[in-house]
Amino acid sequence: MEDVTASEEPSTTVMYRVERSVFNESYIDSELLHRKKKTPKTCIRRVTDQLRCSSEKAKSIVLSFLPIITWLPSYPVKKCLFGDIVSGISTGVMQLPQGLAYAMLAAVPPVFGLYSSFYPVLLYTFFGTSRHISIGTFAVISLMIGGVAVREAPDSMFKINGTNASQVVDHEARDARRVEVVVALTTLVGIIQFVLGMLRFGFLAIYLTEPLVRGFTTAAAVHVSVSQLKYLLGVQTNRFNGPLSVLHSVDAVFRNIASTNIVTLVIGLVCTLFLYGVKDLNERFKKKLPIPIPGEIIVVIVSTGISYGLAMHKHYGVDVVGKIPTGLLPPKVPDFSVLPNLFTDAIAIAVVGFSISISLAKIFALKHGYSVDGNQELIALGLCNFISSFFHTFAVTASMSRSLVQESTGGHTELAGLLASLLVLLVIVAIGFVFQPLPTTVLAAIILVNLLGMFKQMRDIPALWRTSKIELAIWLVSFIASVLLGLDYGLVVSMGFAIFTVIYRTQRPKNALLGQISDTGLYFDVDEYEEAEECSGIKIFQSNTSFYFANSDLYVSALKAKTGVDPVKLLAARKSQLEYAQRHTREKKNSKYNSSPKKSSVVLLDMELGVTNEVVAEADKEMDVFTNGQATETQTESESEDEFFLQRLTPIHSIILDFTPVNFIDSVGAKTIKSLIKDYATIDVKIVLAGCSRTLLSDLRTLQFFSDPVTSDLIFPTIHDAVLHCQNQKDPPSRPDNQ
Repeated sequence: MEDVTASEEPSTTVMYRVERSVFNESYIDSELLHRKKKTPKTCIRRVTDQLRCSSEKAKSIVLSFLPIITWLPSYPVKKCLFGDIVSGISTGVMQLPQGLAYAMLAAVPPVFGLYSSFYPVLLYTFFGTSRHISIGTFAVISLMIGGVAVREAPDSMFKINGTNASQVVDHEARDARRVEVVVALTTLVGIIQFVLGMLRFGFLAIYLTEPLVRGFTTAAAVHVSVSQLKYLLGVQTNRFNGPLSVLHSVDAVFRNIASTNIVTLVIGLVCTLFLYGVKDLNERFKKKLPIPIPGEIIVVIVSTGISYGLAMHKHYGVDVVGKIPTGLLPPKVPDFSVLPNLFTDAIAIAVVGFSISISLAKIFALKHGYSVDGNQELIALGLCNFISSFFHTFAVTASMSRSLVQESTGGHTELAGLLASLLVLLVIVAIGFVFQPLPTTVLAAIILVNLLGMFKQMRDIPALWRTSKIELAIWLVSFIASVLLGLDYGLVVSMGFAIFTVIYRTQRPKNALLGQISDTGLYFDVDEYEEAEECSGIKIFQSNTSFYFANSDLYVSALKAKTGVDPVKLLAARKSQLEYAQRHTREKKNSKYNSSPKKSSVVLLDMELGVTNEVVAEADKEMDVFTNGQATETQTESESEDEFFLQRLTPIHSIILDFTPVNFIDSVGAKTIKSLIKDYATIDVKIVLAGCSRTLLSDLRTLQFFSDPVTSDLIFPTIHDAVLHCQNQKDPPSRPDNQ
């Protein structure tokens, strides 16, 4: 039996001593372990349990669906109210100009950005689980929405005859149609997110790995920056969509650069420099400033006043925001006729929006010591987008810049977001018309400065080069594909490439031969550690991957290459030995009267290389046959054929497959292992498995792996058990059938 002791030496070194017999799976399963008795539930019983209603279950469902009920009744007024008020006002002040600016990216009039900064933020207060993220308009999502709007309602659809037989675009009709498309798209995005949340698909975000998201958002920053050049310069160009749209947009801007409005450019540059300076001050002195300097609202107010006072639109041709209706629009059912054309885009926007939101939510939750529910976040975003779409909004997600402001200014709960939405509501209802003279170049400046954080993600490239080349490849592919192909196709390509890298990792695992560290039961790679020594006659093979159809052949090839034992080559070499013996015997009989010396070829077997070599020898000399990687006793010409069979083909009598890294195995992998065991048995090499997890063993039983000639006696719980077993086995070599 097993004897385990632990003691402390005077040097405080903890000693670990175990003395027991060698275990194999047959003994463990029959003697050592006994499964707990469980009564399996039928499918009907499981469904019944899920549908059974109780007061506790109903309460749990309501609390999870409406998280506000869990925190609002116990809201600590003295501790949190002041911080939430300051944070709400700061975030709301920032939300106003960003809502107006990001509406331009979404290709809809600016007032719809204000609507999108009110309704979804209000709803998230009731359904969201993150206390610090700021829901609302976001550059990446707005740009993706704008691409769909331009595709479905291009300028060419709304050209009318103007003066002098020229054609002009009916902007009012075009904008109205684009709003219909955007609202319908938002409805579909909300439905998709809500359904995925109800189906508990919150784990979807894991497929958008961090390098992919950061490369994608950096590419989105490039798209956004290029799209704002025409507003910054005051030139008139078409909006492009699809592959190479960035190049087409840059080309169009440079073709029309001669028509740059100097006043517009000066205003844009001054605002950009001012905003950058304020942003830098806020970053440098964030610990000393009670709240960040609201540079964006300052720029908006000042530039609006100057534009109104100097009548810049009339006298200098500066483009302005234009009409902003006062008050809220009545709810309206979206136009569902356009939904079939939007389904693919809606999936991409839904997944990207959720990925950005849950990533920020987890960062703040980890920092402040609370948890967020990914499934409930999906439901919350879905409801925010779906319900708000009936009030003329476009799809939203969490904003990185606003979330940082909300957290840094003392926001403690979702109440800060509620107060921010009420500030936006005040502007919509009472003073929205004030911003009608606001130059669009100011909004472009706000957008460009807010993209600086995304462009800083370029620093990932040297960091990933030092840490992980594969993740660097994901980042670069995501960035390049999204820049050149557009955000929709770029996302598909980058996700496909990320999944391909997972497959690639299983195709290129680290293969190693393990050796024992003297006087321990520890085994390490003999190529990496000087102390690791191989056990005589035993090869221990480890491949750091799971075993399934895609890599089973690669596993076998690596095993043969690492151990130097290939049954096919060894049997071919033995056959060559036998043919030589038979031929040499005949030649001896025919040449016994011939006194002249005669040369013949001797087939020597190099077991370590697994190949045969021909060596010239004298016929009357003794023939040295090398087997098992070393010279055996001299074989004379009188040896019989049977003596060739009694020689071992290799000094290796056992191979141990370390299955510790193997997480799963499929039917192809199980058949491959059984085939290996049979093939190596023909050359008197025994294969055993070590380190299989209980889950893996259960899979092997399900796959009917344990059938003749494979038994559970070949499975050992540790490598050391397998080594001790192989060192003490006394199985005589068996003679294979001569075929």
